Amino acid sequence: MTNEQTRPDPDALLNLLQKEEEKEKKGKLKIFFGMCAGVGKTYDMLKDAHAAKSKGVDVVVGYIETHKRPETEALLSGLSIFPRKTIQYKGTTLEEMDLDAILARKPELVLVDELAHTNAPESRHTKRYQDVRELLDNGINVFTTLNVQHLESRADTVAQITGSIVHETVPDSVFAAADEVEVIDISPEELLKRLEEGKVYTPERSKRAIENFFREGNLTALREMSLRLTAERVDRQLRDYMAKQRISGPWKSGQRLVVGISPSLRSISVIRWARRLAYTMDASWLVVCVESSSALNQNEKDQLSKNIKLAKELGAETLTTSDDDVAGALIRVARRQNATQILVGKPIRGLFSQSSHLIDELLAKSGDLDIYIVGQEGDTERAGSRRFFPQIQSILPQYAIASVIVLVVALACFPVTRFLGYQTVSFIILLTVSLMPLRFGPGPVLVAAGLGALAWDFLFIPPIFTFSVGRIEDVLMLGMYFTVAIVTGVLSARVRAREKAVRQREEKTSALFTLTRDLSSAHSQDEVIKAAVANIKKFFNADVVVVLGDADGEIASSPHTASSMKPDAKEYGVAAWSYWNEKHAGKYTDTLPSAEATYFPMSGPRYPLGVIGVKLTQKLTSDQENLLENFIAQISSAVERELLSEISTKSIIVAESERLYKTLFNSVSHELRTPVATIMGASENILHDLSHGSLPTNEEYAKEIHLAAERLNRLVANLLDMTRLESGMIQPKLDWHDVRDVINSALKGLDKELSGHAVTVNVQDDMPLVKFDYGLIEQAITNLVHNATVHSPEGTEIEVNATHTERECIIVVSDSGPGLSNEELQKVFEKFYRAPTAKTGGTGLGLPIAKGFVEAHHGTISAKNRLTGGAEFSIRIPVDPEPGKPKQEHI
Repeated sequence: MTNEQTRPDPDALLNLLQKEEEKEKKGKLKIFFGMCAGVGKTYDMLKDAHAAKSKGVDVVVGYIETHKRPETEALLSGLSIFPRKTIQYKGTTLEEMDLDAILARKPELVLVDELAHTNAPESRHTKRYQDVRELLDNGINVFTTLNVQHLESRADTVAQITGSIVHETVPDSVFAAADEVEVIDISPEELLKRLEEGKVYTPERSKRAIENFFREGNLTALREMSLRLTAERVDRQLRDYMAKQRISGPWKSGQRLVVGISPSLRSISVIRWARRLAYTMDASWLVVCVESSSALNQNEKDQLSKNIKLAKELGAETLTTSDDDVAGALIRVARRQNATQILVGKPIRGLFSQSSHLIDELLAKSGDLDIYIVGQEGDTERAGSRRFFPQIQSILPQYAIASVIVLVVALACFPVTRFLGYQTVSFIILLTVSLMPLRFGPGPVLVAAGLGALAWDFLFIPPIFTFSVGRIEDVLMLGMYFTVAIVTGVLSARVRAREKAVRQREEKTSALFTLTRDLSSAHSQDEVIKAAVANIKKFFNADVVVVLGDADGEIASSPHTASSMKPDAKEYGVAAWSYWNEKHAGKYTDTLPSAEATYFPMSGPRYPLGVIGVKLTQKLTSDQENLLENFIAQISSAVERELLSEISTKSIIVAESERLYKTLFNSVSHELRTPVATIMGASENILHDLSHGSLPTNEEYAKEIHLAAERLNRLVANLLDMTRLESGMIQPKLDWHDVRDVINSALKGLDKELSGHAVTVNVQDDMPLVKFDYGLIEQAITNLVHNATVHSPEGTEIEVNATHTERECIIVVSDSGPGLSNEELQKVFEKFYRAPTAKTGGTGLGLPIAKGFVEAHHGTISAKNRLTGGAEFSIRIPVDPEPGKPKQEHI
């Protein structure tokens, strides 16, 4: 076995190492897996939990559904059970697992029944398996239960078998990521007996279940499905283990076929035979095409595409690899895939055929791999599909040019033959022929070699002007011409073919890289579609149409605006068929081939994401089709990424809107209740006096009503200001104003609030006029000063200072209160935020409004604590000198 065959795949090793690192950080997941309800999953899970507890493991019950089965409820005794979290929803009390309590307790092992369960609204996660993931991410081990019909990939199949639609599903990735899966299996007859005895459901419910879902045929199919899934999982685990331990294999613990095909009609029989064999052996099978340096003509490319397409239709995995050693490539792939058999077509005997050589190499290198050789009666295909001689593909002008070059060199040497000698001339002509493979194909080189030999014989070998050769050395030289020509022609053809293959792979890699880069840099679904259309159009020289699905899963009524072609009603019908059936359709396919474009579906996890139509001028080769399918897979992933991003953003917006709504409702209701109660109390006193025939003379009633009305007015004004800010309707009306005037005006409006404080105002002597919106800045200062009165004790000082620099005007409002904590400094300008130590009342809108008004002037506002105690808020407004006037005119 060669080093190339035993060398481990570095990407596979890296993937395994990453998986191991992730597993070490997370908890372990064990799934008790069954074909349906009633097989005993929860019962066995509780038995294992008691066994773990007896070994000293800290076991708790997160959520168990006993369905009132006595034997299951009996196993709960002795286990620590977390109280369930109650959630009120539309007048109904729902119970769910208390995830936060479990995370706070952090036990070693948690029992969580019914993995596919959908949580109640307002829970942290929509699905219970997401709760389990969070437990695992926090290093907590989990035991859970799952039925086969709840797997995402099997839900549709189960619906077809049983006629019951499964709404609660779990992604297959959760099942695949489990550290252990234990199958709880009983026969359909035993389960039906348990149902009749009432051990699963109540007698009435059991009768309905037996008549519908729990029919014996349904149970048998579900049982087979659960066992097959577990067997496939074990097979994957075996391959991972072999890769991790660098075991080349195969281990014949199961059956897996590798089928070698070529661009030959014979491969159709090989593929069909392999399908029958795989079905008989219950084996998975992989069809492999090995690309060598030999170029394929168009017919061979078309046939290869048909062969690969047939293999896919019959359910095979397909893989294309490049190697001139076909036998070595097949064995390398077989060992990496842990295959047990290699299947190839029967060799064709021929003079230059390499088929028999392939079989000999396979038998010599196969080791413990079994080799199947498939033939077909009456096969008349001629030998030589893989010839020793490369295929001649040069055009006629190349033959003419090569011939002219040789003749010109020969004629140029003829006058100087007596000085050089005719043997030297032979080397000059031979050198010319040897250099020709750099420019010409093998055909022109062979012709040039023959023509050069004849020219040398006719013009230079004595007797000249004849084709007779008298010396043995000259005969050997003539033979050398042809030998060199054949060797250089064949080798150059192979080098050219290999260079072409490398170039094509480089172009393919470059195309995929460019597409991936453009899709990664896209920040919206529209940008993704634009990048997709541009790349497909660039690399396939074809017009493109993209039709996406809408939010309800229906196909859109019109194509995306980035499309480079507009489909008519007929084309749109083909696109719709491809969308709903998730299959290729249109031109160059077997479905609706009269269409102008070929349509490829973009598949999503639950329903199609859309369709991409490509208007091709000619049928794609197998490589081009694979590249286009890779393109579409990348585009589908990007579209799905942006779709999920949009859903996530909308969810965050909805959640934030609900939070703000609740906060606003609580704040406003509280703010409204206090002044309304004051007004009602004062008015009741006035009415009481009037009812007793006396006129109300108490001035306090009027003051209370007036203060309450002012509070209401301030609340309404704040709400209106915040609405204007949120809607973007704030447009400052800039004019030149004196900063002293706006400060004094703001303080005058707060006379009552400032009555218990000493206010100090300091304005820089040379303060110029500043251009701002008087009303907005006055309101911003008012809000800052009012905030200072609320958060500082009576009798303390409040300072308002105004200074300026060449670039900005600075207004600072400071108080002598307790100051701000680090958390408050971060959140003080957030809407509806109120400090935990704040007095009752207030909506938390004053400072955010001040911030919005200042930023509308392209200014900034900030908060910090004073060294001497208290808080300090600074407004900075850019200075904009009045054009055309000297600065002193505004002083």
